[in-house]
Amino acid sequence: MSEILTGVGKSRTLYRILLCSAGGLAMVAAAQSAHAQDASSDTSQTKSGTDKQNANQPIANGNEIIVMARKQAETLQDTPVTIATIGGGTLKNYAMTDVQNVSDRVPTLNVQVGGSGSGGQISLRGIGSSNISAAFDSAVAFDYDGVQISTMRMVQAAFFDVKQVDVLKGPQSLYFGKSATAGVFSVRTADPTPDWEVGGTASYEFQEKGWTGQGYISGPLTDTLGIRAAAYYNDVKEYVPLQADTPAVNKNRGLRNFIGRLTFDWKPVAGFHANLKVQYLRNENDGAIARSDLYCGKNGIADPIVLLGGGGVPFSVVIPAGYNCNAFDGKFFLPDTAPPLAGSVPKPSIARGYNGVPFGQTDLWFGRLLMNMDVTDHLSITSTTGIVDLNAIDVDNYSYGGVGPAYTPLGIPLSAIAPALAAVNGPGVPMGVGSSDPRNWLKQYTQELRLASDYSGMFNFMLGAFYEWRKNGLSTAQNAVNIGLITPDPVTGYTYDYRKDQITKGEAWAVFGSAKLDLTSQLELSGGVRYTKETKVSRISVPYMSAILAANPLFVSTGYHSPPINFSDSNWSPEVTLKYEFTPDLNVFASFKSGFKSGGIDNSALPTSSLTGLGSPDPVVAAAVADGLKFQSERAIGGEVGFKSQLDDRRVTLNGTAYYYVFKNLQVQNFDPVAIQYATLNAGELTTKGIDVSWSWITPLDGFNLNGNLSLLDAKFSKTFITDTGQDLNGRHAARAPTFSGNIAFDYRTPITDTVEFGLSGNVTYSGSYFTAQQSLTDYKQDSFATFDATVSVGSPDGRWKLALIGNNIANKLYVLSSGGRPFLPGANPFGIPPGDDVILSENRGRQVFLQASFKY
Repeated sequence: MSEILTGVGKSRTLYRILLCSAGGLAMVAAAQSAHAQDASSDTSQTKSGTDKQNANQPIANGNEIIVMARKQAETLQDTPVTIATIGGGTLKNYAMTDVQNVSDRVPTLNVQVGGSGSGGQISLRGIGSSNISAAFDSAVAFDYDGVQISTMRMVQAAFFDVKQVDVLKGPQSLYFGKSATAGVFSVRTADPTPDWEVGGTASYEFQEKGWTGQGYISGPLTDTLGIRAAAYYNDVKEYVPLQADTPAVNKNRGLRNFIGRLTFDWKPVAGFHANLKVQYLRNENDGAIARSDLYCGKNGIADPIVLLGGGGVPFSVVIPAGYNCNAFDGKFFLPDTAPPLAGSVPKPSIARGYNGVPFGQTDLWFGRLLMNMDVTDHLSITSTTGIVDLNAIDVDNYSYGGVGPAYTPLGIPLSAIAPALAAVNGPGVPMGVGSSDPRNWLKQYTQELRLASDYSGMFNFMLGAFYEWRKNGLSTAQNAVNIGLITPDPVTGYTYDYRKDQITKGEAWAVFGSAKLDLTSQLELSGGVRYTKETKVSRISVPYMSAILAANPLFVSTGYHSPPINFSDSNWSPEVTLKYEFTPDLNVFASFKSGFKSGGIDNSALPTSSLTGLGSPDPVVAAAVADGLKFQSERAIGGEVGFKSQLDDRRVTLNGTAYYYVFKNLQVQNFDPVAIQYATLNAGELTTKGIDVSWSWITPLDGFNLNGNLSLLDAKFSKTFITDTGQDLNGRHAARAPTFSGNIAFDYRTPITDTVEFGLSGNVTYSGSYFTAQQSLTDYKQDSFATFDATVSVGSPDGRWKLALIGNNIANKLYVLSSGGRPFLPGANPFGIPPGDDVILSENRGRQVFLQASFKY
């Protein structure tokens, strides 16, 4: 609790900014109260322009689902956008408390959790961004209660007390801005209730041995002010179970989450509405590497770890990998740090004592103030202010293996090459190397203003402006060479190779406008354009470099500071849609869309002497080095046609979309596992085309409902793309892009007695095969697979209590989300060591079985 209170003190700026914003609009609201009308918490208008509803309610008007795809409350069926929606009831019914769970309900959605860079990755229809570097924005915008979060650390944490999740497919730059080239993942949390209500859920998960508890209290403090206080905690003991022979203190890597959220909903006068959310997240784990197993490649052996020369020189050191070659047994081999590397570490990367045992800790504050005000009977203003304050520290060993005894390839005494390692060498000694302790931090402020009309005539419009200020940093001590195996630094005693800091400041602003024209009672033309301008400036410093490495001309010296590295870009993103309503239950639409995701400056560059070129007096040399650290902006252009229909008195819903998009300069980051070097690239062109179909059926059997989704996808590199391996991927399928995928789910509810209801639910998800990386023509390919989920429950029909047995991934199917070469692989060498081909496989969670009890009063 003391750590939480300390975080509150550090986030006073968040409170002040939100309070000032509230005061400003509140004064305007009071002045305009004579003209005001009641506004919803998420918007100031609905599609009809006459029947305003609370947009935080996922269900309105019977079975109509409300979405915010165009920054106004519209029914799902009336919105000409391809959307997959999951309600809070479904999330709770399957104990879906993290972003990765949602991928079982949205074909082509791929979510990877973990990593020391961005902390996660979301891809959709084969389009995603790097999870290696935090310098990359996500191609799938993460929209949290109306605020776009630029860090994927949010996917590491559970979400809870959620009203609705919407996944918008295809470019969404007009309304969601510069990082929505592939789509939007939108989470809307619950708001205060009109009457006092308290609820809670407790569960135990048997496979990973995890406890979870969450609860809320909600109601009106006064006639005009409502409050909702919610909290969540879980403790998973065996999140990453290790092989029995792994030399590690934590034989099972655990995971712990705490989230607390306060929501205030204020309606002081007619026509003004403010909604404030403040959330704190603490995530703790036993290492940044999550569920990452090793595939031993075509040579069929666990390739050794080769250091201090890569296996091509006599003074190389070889460490047995230690892991088995069973990549799908649900057991992982992640050893603790080799003792010579677990000593004194350059500060301030380490926030607590370090003894060679991996750990991770994330603290994230989030605040959002939403205000709606009617300035006339037909014009309204919406203000959305967002604050993010992130600090994340991860300590882990990126050799993904290593166990003694170490040896040299020519039989030279180990003490003659690596005396510090030789002093502790022996069977079973932990020898995790490639140690890193990055501290990723982010401060982000966003402000959006929208003016929207609500006329009863044929024409309505929206005008908006957006501003983002961001400052993010990476401070890390690393062992890329692992020089500490020879000796600690003779000057400082540090056992890490160096410490590198990189701070990037960015500003982005945008203006946008959209209009809707009802040409006839059935034909609607809508569209708009967004202009975005973004600038970034980054600086690199090296406060410490091992004296041994500093003496080598390949590295910079202690105290290095780069000049500023600048990046800027701008973009126009137009969009136009034509929709025709044949009947109230059938409409068709055709859209032209474009998307934009700005480039930037990579923060994964090693502190080699090449950085000194940034300060070269020759401007050509300086520009060339700076350009090598930059990646270009990503752009998308294309369109889609679709239909939305309801049949059988709206008991059957059937929606479909066919799409075609071209992505230029797709941002890609690969890793060379022999040279230990990142490659930041822009793929020439990637083309995605396909068909999405979704359906639901309220069957004649009372209480029995069916729904499902189907996706056909063809996503290929469509122009020359020479990767860091020298191979051209032109014509190859994109990563994480199965040709066929889909799911089918059912839900059945029937009374047992007047006071007890029985429930049974199930879901089957299928995915075709797909590549898991974009580095070569022979990247690891995941075979087709299916997963099964089911829930059986008893409870009161009014939801006051419920007991449930929940099974997710019942068949315990493990599949690969992404892959990459294992660091420190042996390269070509004259010592008889086969060239390495081991691949890191980032896998999903296995079977989870929950016993859950919940109540609501």
